[in-house]
Amino acid sequence: MRNTQLHKLLLGDVSNSISVVTSFLQILFQSIPFFVGFIVLEFAVSWIQKRKLSGRINDGISSLSLGILSRLPDVLFRSLDLISYVYVWDNYRLFELHWHSPCTWYLTFLGVDFAYYWFHRISHEVNILWAAHQIHHSSEDYNLFTALRQSVLQRYTSWMFNLPMALFIPPSVFAVHLQFNLLYQFWIHTEVITNLGPLEFILNTPSHHRVHHGRNPYCIDKNYGGALIIWDRIFGTFEAEDAKVVYGLTHPVNSFEPILLQLRPLAHIWNMFWATPGFCNKLSVLFKGPGWGPGKPRLGLPEEIPVITGKEVPYNPSVPAYLNCYAVIHFAVIMDLYIDLLATVTMLSQGTILLRTGVMILSLTSFGLLMENRPKAGILEIIRCLIFLGIYKLGYLRSEFSFLDYSYEVLFSLCIAFWVIQTLKRSTSCTDKHD
Repeated sequence: MRNTQLHKLLLGDVSNSISVVTSFLQILFQSIPFFVGFIVLEFAVSWIQKRKLSGRINDGISSLSLGILSRLPDVLFRSLDLISYVYVWDNYRLFELHWHSPCTWYLTFLGVDFAYYWFHRISHEVNILWAAHQIHHSSEDYNLFTALRQSVLQRYTSWMFNLPMALFIPPSVFAVHLQFNLLYQFWIHTEVITNLGPLEFILNTPSHHRVHHGRNPYCIDKNYGGALIIWDRIFGTFEAEDAKVVYGLTHPVNSFEPILLQLRPLAHIWNMFWATPGFCNKLSVLFKGPGWGPGKPRLGLPEEIPVITGKEVPYNPSVPAYLNCYAVIHFAVIMDLYIDLLATVTMLSQGTILLRTGVMILSLTSFGLLMENRPKAGILEIIRCLIFLGIYKLGYLRSEFSFLDYSYEVLFSLCIAFWVIQTLKRSTSCTDKHD
């Protein structure tokens, strides 16, 4: 593993504090093979345990698409989390804890997790913050793909919770623990691990986090911890896994389109804000819980949470098998380009970065429409493949693996021909029905 950036952070290299931001992005890039490896391992264990895979292709691609979208701002702008932290450290720190002291590392571990607990809890209890965070809860599956299902906007609400630590904890130590806390939470998104015995009392485990992702009434607003579950036990938000957990939102979104999933919660709040009478009530729409309404408690009425009947069926539109294969292959292409973008971002012009991110966003949107078998998905695929092929030939897109260059040209040329034929067939079929 290429760990130069992590090595710098562990050595407390803050001679140029802003370099911590670049280091953070590089560590994320270097973690991708581990994400992939654990996902493959989860599939294997799930097959051995239950003779079925842990998830669905459509939901998995949707989660990965949301994960890529959530990280694209990092290649365009500096991380607000780290930029704000470094700014407070450089200008307002009260004293400096030594980076090489074990006490500093233990304190930072607790501090980062404590800050995450309160950020996470408030993100569930304040509607405008829930609009961002609920994307992570919108999957009706629970697997390692779900861990990568993140909001673009959430990073712009979490940064302030860490700032008190910037008064005395070096950015290098903070960045390592922020990354560790993020990586720790990846493995707890799984059903293949049941109970970890005595560790369940201290650590946040898959069992505890399954409860957090449930839409059963007993699961709502429980188990907010990141790496530790002790905060939930202290502050009264702990709930042990009991009845079978049904995952997702209490009112499912029923879509795999990543842009729609990001924006629909904001549109809902916008409509509620203008439909609710009274200035104070309008503020309550923003700053009280998502279940609030005029005359209700701050977090809404528990009895209004939909009861689980056991007959809940995940949103799963029927699509031909070839379409699933097509989506997997083309998502792998976009993943290849995303990895190359992370690896070369410091060497690219802003225009090239914008062009590449635009192609990725268009592609991920198109995949969502394909997974829902939308009528216009074929036309969008023709446009997407033409744009991709043109930009690729001009050299603005490149693969992390040079031997694939010619293969991509052949693949996208064939796909354009395929979708033109499919669109003409659909058009002819519609004309015949109309006649």
